[in-house]
Amino acid sequence: MRILLAEDDNFLATGLCLVLHDSGFSVDHCDNGVEADIALSTTPYDLLVLDLGLPGIDGLEVLRKLRHRGDRLPVLILTARDQLPDRISGLDSGANDYLTKPFHMQELEARIRALMRKTWQNRTTITAGNLAFDTNSRAVLVNGRTIELAPRELAVLELLLKQKGTVIHKARIIQQLSSWDSELTYNALDIAVHRLRRKLDGAGFAIRTLRGLGYVID
Repeated sequence: MRILLAEDDNFLATGLCLVLHDSGFSVDHCDNGVEADIALSTTPYDLLVLDLGLPGIDGLEVLRKLRHRGDRLPVLILTARDQLPDRISGLDSGANDYLTKPFHMQELEARIRALMRKTWQNRTTITAGNLAFDTNSRAVLVNGRTIELAPRELAVLELLLKQKGTVIHKARIIQQLSSWDSELTYNALDIAVHRLRRKLDGAGFAIRTLRGLGYVID
């Protein structure tokens, strides 16, 4: 899953990026509203974490532009503006959630999981064959046994499960799992899929390759 973090406090942003990377997310960071607006216009994201006090273009204006384009991207506002009118304005402008600073990292991660879960139609468990995927903990179980996956392998599996039965082009997977400072290569993707197949042996389904197209869960 790919997240855009729009935050002008670089110290805070660095810490957030590290934590989110450790949780298996790809994260791009913008420290001003102009860059954030351009990134949102050109790159598909799964979530926007948005500070309101951005230089260049205010965070609310970034949000309004996003919704004016018809983009339904989930948005979590993360800001020091804690007054009731600010919260109402942010939510009415199209945000899905609003969290004020200072905050607990565990709460932020829980709110991110809740927003991401909406892309799974709010289901907490996704099944395929003998595999069960917990959308909260992101744990993968095959026949009731927990399977340890590397972050990249888990990210590939999530994308395939989300569109089970639909072919996902390799270029799209690469775009979704890359970040500005870490681009996934076709070779690395093939290796991740090869390892997934080995680790998910006995899961009761196949990750099939359609030559020249991409991958699909059968």
